[in-house]
Amino acid sequence: MLEILSNSAEETEEAAAALAGKLRAGDILAYSGGLGAGKTTFTRGLARGLGLPDTVSSPTFALVHEYTGGRLDLCHFDMYRIDGEEALYSTGFYDYLDRPGTVLAIEWSENILFALDMPHLSVDLKLLPDGRRQIRIEGDDGRF
Repeated sequence: MLEILSNSAEETEEAAAALAGKLRAGDILAYSGGLGAGKTTFTRGLARGLGLPDTVSSPTFALVHEYTGGRLDLCHFDMYRIDGEEALYSTGFYDYLDRPGTVLAIEWSENILFALDMPHLSVDLKLLPDGRRQIRIEGDDGRF
């Protein structure tokens, strides 16, 4: 497990950009953390670290944003409103699992744990009382 304490949005982005260098095609990052924990900020840094030129924004209403043109592509999901298998299926999520050269970053992954039976990286972001962010990254293959 890797644990990072971030003092600012910039530090959160830097941590994610550094993590991006260790990512491989097919990696799935399953985010957990409450509102304001820094999930989209983390994804912004991840995109920068992958060399993606786009501006990253929250996919809350679109459900997924796709970013291409870097070392790897990035698909950024928001599963906040997903409440079961049928709702998840309607997002097209399963089609993204087999996209070559792509990393998936999933906000509110706890809503789709039933679909995350494959290897993935858990990224837990927590807003601490003093305003810092605690970021815990766990994976099964020893990279983190």
